[in-house]
Amino acid sequence: MREFELLTSIESANEFIQHHKLSFLYITSTECSVCHALQPQVQKLMMKYPEIQLGTLNAQEVKEVVGSFSIFTVPVLLLFVEGKESIREARIVHMDLLDEKLSKIYNMVI
Repeated sequence: MREFELLTSIESANEFIQHHKLSFLYITSTECSVCHALQPQVQKLMMKYPEIQLGTLNAQEVKEVVGSFSIFTVPVLLLFVEGKESIREARIVHMDLLDEKLSKIYNMVI
């Protein structure tokens, strides 16, 4: 399973997005059971997309993430292509639909 890079500030998140052609942010919260249950599924899915760089932020620890990325609930899954948000999924994520969306973008970009 692929691991997420822990991002500890909004600056590190923005740098992460700008430095990678394909970047994926998993925004979570400490007390979120959905977040903890979904993360391993996302990590497993991302094995199919090795060129996508993975990062995670805890919205409770990095409070600026809420305003900066317009977060209203967690988890939030964001895919950025060349710094531009291309996919946004929140709270209840259907893994098969996420896979389809990722596949389309991944195959166009890679």
